[in-house]
Amino acid sequence: MRHTISVLVENKFGVLARVSGLFSGRGFNIESLNVAPTLDPALSQMTIVTRGDDRILEQITKQLNKLINVIKVIDYSTETDYINRELVLIKVSAKAEHRAEALRIVDIFRAKVVDASHSHYTIEVTGSEGKVNGMISMLKPLGIKGIVRTGLVAMSRG
Repeated sequence: MRHTISVLVENKFGVLARVSGLFSGRGFNIESLNVAPTLDPALSQMTIVTRGDDRILEQITKQLNKLINVIKVIDYSTETDYINRELVLIKVSAKAEHRAEALRIVDIFRAKVVDASHSHYTIEVTGSEGKVNGMISMLKPLGIKGIVRTGLVAMSRG
Protein backbone atom coordinates (compact mmCIF):
# COMPACT_ATOMS: atom_id res chain seq x y z
CA MET A 1 0.00 0.00 0.00
CA ARG A 2 1.15 3.52 -0.75
CA HIS A 3 1.61 5.94 2.13
CA THR A 4 2.00 9.72 2.17
CA ILE A 5 3.58 10.76 5.45
CA SER A 6 3.93 14.31 6.71
CA VAL A 7 6.65 14.97 9.29
CA LEU A 8 7.02 18.30 11.08
CA VAL A 9 10.65 18.63 12.22
CA GLU A 10 13.02 21.14 13.74
CA ASN A 11 14.89 22.93 10.96
CA LYS A 12 18.36 21.72 11.96
CA PHE A 13 21.24 20.06 10.14
CA GLY A 14 21.23 16.25 10.15
CA VAL A 15 17.46 15.84 10.61
CA LEU A 16 16.90 14.85 6.98
CA ALA A 17 19.73 12.30 7.19
CA ARG A 18 18.25 10.75 10.33
CA VAL A 19 14.75 10.52 8.86
CA SER A 20 15.90 9.06 5.53
CA GLY A 21 18.28 6.72 7.41
CA LEU A 22 15.33 5.37 9.37
CA PHE A 23 13.65 4.35 6.09
CA SER A 24 16.75 2.88 4.47
CA GLY A 25 17.69 1.04 7.67
CA ARG A 26 14.40 -0.83 7.47
CA GLY A 27 14.68 -1.53 3.75
CA PHE A 28 12.07 0.96 2.55
CA ASN A 29 12.41 3.04 -0.56
CA ILE A 30 11.33 6.67 -0.46
CA GLU A 31 9.43 7.28 -3.72
CA SER A 32 9.37 11.03 -3.23
CA LEU A 33 10.60 13.44 -0.59
CA ASN A 34 9.82 17.11 -0.28
CA VAL A 35 11.23 19.32 2.48
CA ALA A 36 10.71 23.05 3.03
CA PRO A 37 10.59 25.53 5.90
CA THR A 38 7.20 26.43 7.39
CA LEU A 39 5.99 29.90 8.39
CA ASP A 40 8.14 29.39 11.48
CA PRO A 41 11.75 29.32 10.18
CA ALA A 42 12.71 27.03 13.08
CA LEU A 43 10.49 24.26 11.63
CA SER A 44 10.40 22.33 8.35
CA GLN A 45 7.68 20.19 6.81
CA MET A 46 8.68 16.91 5.17
CA THR A 47 6.32 15.01 2.87
CA ILE A 48 7.46 11.43 2.24
CA VAL A 49 5.81 8.94 -0.14
CA THR A 50 6.66 5.27 0.36
CA ARG A 51 5.11 1.81 0.01
CA GLY A 52 4.55 -0.84 2.64
CA ASP A 53 1.87 -2.66 4.57
CA ASP A 54 0.04 -0.94 7.41
CA ARG A 55 1.86 -2.88 10.14
CA ILE A 56 5.32 -1.88 8.93
CA LEU A 57 4.30 1.75 8.37
CA GLU A 58 2.90 1.86 11.89
CA GLN A 59 6.37 0.84 13.13
CA ILE A 60 8.03 3.52 10.99
CA THR A 61 5.61 6.13 12.32
CA LYS A 62 6.44 5.11 15.89
CA GLN A 63 10.18 5.24 15.14
CA LEU A 64 9.81 8.68 13.52
CA ASN A 65 8.03 9.95 16.61
CA LYS A 66 10.98 8.80 18.74
CA LEU A 67 13.49 10.92 16.82
CA ILE A 68 14.53 13.95 18.88
CA ASN A 69 13.93 16.62 16.23
CA VAL A 70 10.54 15.26 15.09
CA ILE A 71 7.55 17.23 16.37
CA LYS A 72 4.57 15.60 14.60
CA VAL A 73 3.96 12.70 12.21
CA ILE A 74 0.81 12.20 10.11
CA ASP A 75 0.20 9.22 7.81
CA TYR A 76 -2.25 10.70 5.31
CA SER A 77 -3.08 7.21 4.08
CA THR A 78 -5.17 6.83 7.25
CA GLU A 79 -6.74 10.29 6.88
CA THR A 80 -9.89 10.60 4.80
CA ASP A 81 -9.80 14.29 4.06
CA TYR A 82 -6.57 15.72 2.67
CA ILE A 83 -5.21 17.41 -0.43
CA ASN A 84 -2.05 16.48 -2.30
CA ARG A 85 -0.38 18.18 -5.23
CA GLU A 86 2.78 17.95 -7.28
CA LEU A 87 4.60 20.46 -9.48
CA VAL A 88 6.22 19.17 -12.67
CA LEU A 89 8.28 20.83 -15.39
CA ILE A 90 8.16 19.04 -18.74
CA LYS A 91 10.40 19.93 -21.67
CA VAL A 92 8.71 18.83 -24.88
CA SER A 93 9.76 19.03 -28.50
CA ALA A 94 8.10 21.93 -30.31
CA LYS A 95 8.48 21.03 -33.95
CA ALA A 96 6.29 23.15 -36.20
CA GLU A 97 3.83 20.29 -36.82
CA HIS A 98 3.40 19.64 -33.06
CA ARG A 99 3.23 23.18 -31.66
CA ALA A 100 -0.56 23.56 -31.87
CA GLU A 101 -1.11 20.10 -30.35
CA ALA A 102 1.27 20.86 -27.45
CA LEU A 103 -0.54 24.14 -26.72
CA ARG A 104 -3.92 22.39 -26.90
CA ILE A 105 -2.75 19.83 -24.31
CA VAL A 106 -1.40 22.65 -22.11
CA ASP A 107 -4.83 24.31 -22.27
CA ILE A 108 -6.75 21.10 -21.53
CA PHE A 109 -4.71 20.42 -18.38
CA ARG A 110 -4.69 24.09 -17.28
CA ALA A 111 -0.92 24.07 -17.38
CA LYS A 112 1.29 26.85 -18.69
CA VAL A 113 4.26 27.29 -20.95
CA VAL A 114 7.04 28.85 -18.86
CA ASP A 115 9.77 28.79 -21.54
CA ALA A 116 9.72 28.52 -25.31
CA SER A 117 12.25 28.29 -28.10
CA HIS A 118 12.27 27.16 -31.72
CA SER A 119 12.95 23.59 -30.63
CA HIS A 120 11.04 23.12 -27.36
CA TYR A 121 8.43 24.24 -24.85
CA THR A 122 8.93 23.94 -21.11
CA ILE A 123 5.56 23.32 -19.52
CA GLU A 124 4.63 23.72 -15.86
CA VAL A 125 1.76 21.62 -14.51
CA THR A 126 0.50 21.43 -10.95
CA GLY A 127 -2.06 18.97 -9.70
CA SER A 128 -2.80 15.49 -8.51
CA GLU A 129 -0.58 12.64 -9.53
CA GLY A 130 -3.30 11.41 -11.89
CA LYS A 131 -3.50 14.76 -13.67
CA VAL A 132 0.29 14.96 -14.01
CA ASN A 133 0.58 11.40 -15.31
CA GLY A 134 -2.29 12.03 -17.74
CA MET A 135 -0.55 15.07 -19.17
CA ILE A 136 2.75 13.21 -19.49
CA SER A 137 1.06 10.39 -21.41
CA MET A 138 -0.57 12.93 -23.76
CA LEU A 139 2.77 14.69 -24.39
CA LYS A 140 4.85 11.53 -24.96
CA PRO A 141 3.96 11.21 -28.65
CA LEU A 142 5.21 14.78 -29.21
CA GLY A 143 8.66 13.93 -27.83
CA ILE A 144 9.41 14.63 -24.17
CA LYS A 145 13.01 15.79 -23.73
CA GLY A 146 13.02 15.93 -19.92
CA ILE A 147 10.90 15.87 -16.78
CA VAL A 148 11.56 17.28 -13.31
CA ARG A 149 9.07 16.48 -10.52
CA THR A 150 8.90 18.01 -7.04
CA GLY A 151 7.23 15.03 -5.42
CA LEU A 152 3.95 15.23 -3.57
CA VAL A 153 3.09 17.75 -0.89
CA ALA A 154 0.03 17.11 1.26
CA MET A 155 -2.13 18.95 3.78
CA SER A 156 -5.23 18.10 5.80
CA ARG A 157 -8.44 19.84 4.81
CA GLY A 158 -10.22 22.16 7.20
